[in-house]
Amino acid sequence: MEKWIRKLPRSRVDYPSQKRDQLKYWVWKAYTPLHPLVRNASYRLGVGRFLLRRVFPEMKQTGRQDFLIGTLDPAHSVRDFVSFLIEQGFGNHFVAWKDSDELVSLRRTDGFRHQYHIRIFKDGEVRCHYEFTPEYHPIRHLIRIGFEDRNQEFRTLMQDWLLPLTR
Repeated sequence: MEKWIRKLPRSRVDYPSQKRDQLKYWVWKAYTPLHPLVRNASYRLGVGRFLLRRVFPEMKQTGRQDFLIGTLDPAHSVRDFVSFLIEQGFGNHFVAWKDSDELVSLRRTDGFRHQYHIRIFKDGEVRCHYEFTPEYHPIRHLIRIGFEDRNQEFRTLMQDWLLPLTR
């Protein structure tokens, strides 16, 4: 990982109003610093690959989640694009599995329960989706219940940064 990525501000999740969600909030606040270690160990042990290949067969070909939105315009650097997204309220999302060749994972929470999630890859590809936060519902998050294509919202946000998607 490049040094500048490690220095990005962390994403924040809103403090919930319900007592049950407040407990989840504090458990995740304690767990978050450990997640990269747990994730990396699970990959070394084969658990991460098992989940990504068996539970999500659509990722077998690319190793990347759905909802390709486009490719970063070569007139812009990844670093400038990430800086723009940080200005829009996104932060580094450390509590996430890594897709193949992922450079950075960013999210902006929508309350405690949902988040906008952006992945930027080494080849400039950008993929985005809307989903439950892992803090609110880790199982639904993991198995992608409520995983939504919000391409129009993302395109509006990133219109000056991406090349048009052609298929």
